[in-house]
Amino acid sequence: MSSLTVVQRRSANGCNQRQLDTLRSLGLRRIGHTVEVGDSPQARGMLHAVRHLVEVSDGGAAAGGHAAPRAKSPAMSAGDSK
Repeated sequence: MSSLTVVQRRSANGCNQRQLDTLRSLGLRRIGHTVEVGDSPQARGMLHAVRHLVEVSDGGAAAGGHAAPRAKSPAMSAGDSK
């Protein structure tokens, strides 16, 4: 099953209780929080209910997923403190 990457972009202040419950069911807690949900009719229905608050993109490796940690640059080594 494919997944969708969901990012909460707007505040839930002023939303009705059903929309707040939908955000919580999706696993979103704050602005900028990102979660991956399975691509199912149920998830798409929840996303449709809060479409004005979230940004949805296709999940998987093409969208970034979990990236490997970046290596430190040579200029930022432990011996070079100013």
